[in-house]
Amino acid sequence: MDKRNFAFGRMNFILLAIGMAIVIIGFILMGGDSSTEEAFNPDIFSARRVKVAPIVCLLGFVSMIYAVVYKHKEKEAA
Repeated sequence: MDKRNFAFGRMNFILLAIGMAIVIIGFILMGGDSSTEEAFNPDIFSARRVKVAPIVCLLGFVSMIYAVVYKHKEKEAA
């Protein structure tokens, strides 16, 4: 089977896996305790949840887009 028939190469899948791991880390950073009707939890507005985690997720999604459009440079045959 010829490798040129595949839409993605091995490097594309590696980059996709790395991007997905970054997105998962971002969602884990967003997690934590929530407020209830009885008690307000001010941690829901922490910098980790409001600023850092969304930026990490955005970087993960951007890296996944890069992984989809990445094309390996083939060596020119002489």
